[in-house]
Amino acid sequence: LNDNLSTYIITLSGTLRSPKMSFHPPFLMLMPVPLGVETEEVITIIPQDFIRQSRITVKVPELELADGTRTCPFSVKFLEGQDIVLSSGGTINELTCRISFRSAKPMSFLGELLFIDQEENRFLEQQTIVFLPYTRTWRCTALIKKL
Repeated sequence: LNDNLSTYIITLSGTLRSPKMSFHPPFLMLMPVPLGVETEEVITIIPQDFIRQSRITVKVPELELADGTRTCPFSVKFLEGQDIVLSSGGTINELTCRISFRSAKPMSFLGELLFIDQEENRFLEQQTIVFLPYTRTWRCTALIKKL
């Protein structure tokens, strides 16, 4: 190096992977129930391409009813913790999550539950909720997407 002004070219290559989550089942169907009765379903979250441990949080929508009151009819509970843990062999644990819905008042709703990791990556679960007035029951379906 000492007075040698030679040019050195360094070539780097790599693969960029962004974290992903798959959901099983890919569609969530909550059973119709009368007003004020809770319905729930358990889903499995399958993390992929995470390079470090992360903690998953869920943003649950708050809804405004016709009378102006606000309510949050969804609840989400991680049954075995919400941390994504990498094993020494490179595998990643699956997470089990219970999604519940209950409302004492009729409402219609098209919205989303956002699953967010520590790096602020967002994974979407879209919910459609319809109140069936003739049977006084709720029907809830979900389509899960990655953002």
